[in-house]
Amino acid sequence: MIAIKRIALALLIILIFTTMVVFTAGNPGEINIKLFHWEFSSPITLAFTKAFAIGWLFGVICMGLYAFKLSNERKVLRHSLRMSESEVSSLRNLPLNDAD
Repeated sequence: MIAIKRIALALLIILIFTTMVVFTAGNPGEINIKLFHWEFSSPITLAFTKAFAIGWLFGVICMGLYAFKLSNERKVLRHSLRMSESEVSSLRNLPLNDAD
């Protein structure tokens, strides 16, 4: 199973690299980027690569924050479960009082 995942990851990396090479060969021009008061001139491929990298980084950060939130929620639920189990255990150990 792990070998299949590694092969799939290697194929994905090769696919991305091949796509990047084809895109680079097909778009040799430059692009002007205007950001507020600044203007940059950059090759098209570099601009797209930077946009992709920034988007990927943003996605990783968002997923990391979501994973942290889930981890924290799981920790709180485990603590609540331990407290409930402790309470149930203590109630089971109480002696039964006969009704007169």
